[in-house]
Amino acid sequence: MKISSMSNAKETVSCLLHQAGITIDGPQPYDPQVHDPRFYNRVLAQGVLGFGESYMDGDWDCEALDELITRVLRADLVGKLPPLSMWWPVLRAKLTNQQGKKKSLRVGKQHYDIGNDLYERMLDRRMTYSCGYWKNAANLDEAQEAKLDLICRKIGLQPGMRVLDIGCGWGSFAGYAAEQYGASVVGVTISRKQLEYAQQRYGHLDVDFRFQDYRDVQERFDHVVSVGMFEHVGPKNHRTFMEVAERCLNDEGLFLLHTIGTNVSRITSDAWTDKYIFPGGVAPSAVQISRAAEGLFTIKDWHNFGGDYDRTLLAWYDNFERHRGELTDYDERFYRMWRFFLLTAAGGFRSHRNHLWQIVLAKPAGRVAYDSVR
Repeated sequence: MKISSMSNAKETVSCLLHQAGITIDGPQPYDPQVHDPRFYNRVLAQGVLGFGESYMDGDWDCEALDELITRVLRADLVGKLPPLSMWWPVLRAKLTNQQGKKKSLRVGKQHYDIGNDLYERMLDRRMTYSCGYWKNAANLDEAQEAKLDLICRKIGLQPGMRVLDIGCGWGSFAGYAAEQYGASVVGVTISRKQLEYAQQRYGHLDVDFRFQDYRDVQERFDHVVSVGMFEHVGPKNHRTFMEVAERCLNDEGLFLLHTIGTNVSRITSDAWTDKYIFPGGVAPSAVQISRAAEGLFTIKDWHNFGGDYDRTLLAWYDNFERHRGELTDYDERFYRMWRFFLLTAAGGFRSHRNHLWQIVLAKPAGRVAYDSVR
């Protein structure tokens, strides 16, 4: 999009934000304070990518960034200004598999292998990098243990049962299930840093952590869980993922899928998130999940507690801010990138554009009875 003058660009952006009750350089904490006028053309030319990069570069600031994003999303401002530059990511996603075996390794290297020092200071004591369950929790540690226990209870975990954890992260679920329920867990990840940490911390338990693509798992298990990994699978691989889970699950077992979800089916994420945070990642819609599972599984339970992710993200952000002085290997641009990531994600859940779903599935042949657990 070509903008004829800086004043026209400012007027266009100001009018858009006004629809959401946001004023450039206004008095409210969610009003952006613009330091460099190039901000306006960057937003109009590149949309979300320009918006995020201009924040990383210090073109603007906002005290309540999470609330700014909440208002922008509720007013659907992004949809009212589709940048021309978005055609390429969509075309690329249609023509190629951005989450094939080789390309899927990008997110491990770019995001999860940034450094365990960052995640140790940001996350809970178990290093659980997914939404906590705050129903009866007073703090982040309690919310994450409650989530892990909720998963164990939903699948009816018993001592001696063998569980596959697809996308095991730093091993929090596997460690908890082994410690508290006497389970035997195999966890797979494509992050070297996660693998090293999980093996060191939980190696004394009945757990087996592997650097392995989920598509290569061939064994059978009493139950299968996947917590915060399905967002990396991608629409072209949703069916394959479900086929792997079905192949690995005993007939009488349960498969619990814990994933971020969206209201609308998409084949790409926004350009900023794809470039800086989760390359190739796409949060699924309910339609995409149910279509991928059709004929393989019956859905026994669908639990939405997306509001808890807003609270989880703010807890992570508070930890990140509190320990910022200790993170000396990360520069100012990285700090602004990470702040933008955490607070815009919180706004995504607060606006109800994003959700957190725990879905319990079973094989039709197993005829497993199931009562909802909360």
